[in-house]
Amino acid sequence: MQQPVHAPIALSIAGSDSGGGAGIQADLRTFEAFGVHGTTVVTAVTAQDTRGVRAVHVVPRAVLQAQIDAVLEDFTVGAVKTGMLATPATVRAVAAALDGHPRLPLVLDPVLVATTGARLASDDLADVLRRHLVPRAALVTPNLPEAERLTGMRIGTPRAMRMAAQRLLDAGAPAVLLKGGHLRGAIRDLLLTHNGERWFDQRRGRGSYHGTGCTLSAAIAARLAHGDTIEAAVETALAFVQRAITGAYRPGKGVLRVLDHRGAADPQGPARKRPRAR
Repeated sequence: MQQPVHAPIALSIAGSDSGGGAGIQADLRTFEAFGVHGTTVVTAVTAQDTRGVRAVHVVPRAVLQAQIDAVLEDFTVGAVKTGMLATPATVRAVAAALDGHPRLPLVLDPVLVATTGARLASDDLADVLRRHLVPRAALVTPNLPEAERLTGMRIGTPRAMRMAAQRLLDAGAPAVLLKGGHLRGAIRDLLLTHNGERWFDQRRGRGSYHGTGCTLSAAIAARLAHGDTIEAAVETALAFVQRAITGAYRPGKGVLRVLDHRGAADPQGPARKRPRAR
């Protein structure tokens, strides 16, 4: 008898968000929206809600390693994404584990600060990420503050975005999606590879949103698990996040809005627009 056809499998290595808006929780909802079986490695447990981060507990290295071994020894994972890694020791452990799977595509979301402004990483994490995971990644997806930490340069214009993305390519990344939401005006995201560049212009939503970076990197990983190219995965993921922002809601007492992953997955949804590419 033929074996049943299973959904593609993706792995999220990230922190847990007790408020359910970002981190592992957002990643799993995103995987589900793309028809991907989600597996997880929890790097840290956070006590957070729509108002802020109250506490962070980093998972001990032995437990972290046991989670990675449990997933990669049992499942045929099609793509990995990382989110909050918090400490240099966690970064090194993840890098060492992934060294044994060199063909497994990695989407590196270099989470350093929460949407509320709370720090989610040690001061030296950016340097350790750049040395140990940037060269290993298939795609790096920093926002502008994260890219500034990774490159050591100030980014205030699209031209500076291009220069910063090139620095990350020079550091070993084969592709960089630099998110321009922190600049004023219309949002412009830059996908830069050794084959060229592509700019994506998008609408700017009203209010503050929680989990957009997690959702975007998880969506890209989901599409890579389906076999998409980097460019196709990025385009599809950006459109998904735009739909999820359109249906965002405020489940708590804070100002942060949580993305509507379920509504974004509905092909009949009202906001099925793709970002304009240049």
